[in-house]
Amino acid sequence: MPGQTYVVTSTTLHRVPWFTDFEVAAAAIRGFVQWDLGSHDLLAWVLMPDHVHWLVQLAEASTLDAIVNRLKSASAREANRALMRRGAFWAPAFHDHALRSDEALASVAEYIIRNPIRAGLARTFGTYPFWDSAWLPEIE
Repeated sequence: MPGQTYVVTSTTLHRVPWFTDFEVAAAAIRGFVQWDLGSHDLLAWVLMPDHVHWLVQLAEASTLDAIVNRLKSASAREANRALMRRGAFWAPAFHDHALRSDEALASVAEYIIRNPIRAGLARTFGTYPFWDSAWLPEIE
C-alpha cells in the first residue's frame, strides 16, 4: 500500500551466516543504501549474521514486493562480488508487518536496531557495526 510503513525481515538462503564476515556485510550494506531512494524511505535497518530487518516506508507509486526485490538484488550482487561467487543469496520469501497508525516509528526503529543486543552479538547499543536509523535511541 503506497505510503504504508513496513517492517521487513529477509533471511539468507539456507540461513547461511554470510554477514559474520565484515567485508561481506559491508558489501551487502552498500547494495541496499547506495541506490536511488525515490520509491521508498529506508528508515532503519540492521544486518544480522543470516538475516536483515528493514523499516521501509513506501512512496506513492511503489509496491512492497518491488522494493524488497530491489533491496535484495542490489545487496546480493554486492555480497556475491565480495564472496567471489554467483547464484542465489537471499531466501525467496520475506516476512512483513504493516505498521498501524498508532505504532511510533521511532520506537519500532529502536526495537530493530537493538536486535544485536537481544541476540547476544553486542553488549551495548552502538557497538554492533551493521545498522542505521533515522532516529537514535536513548543511550543506557
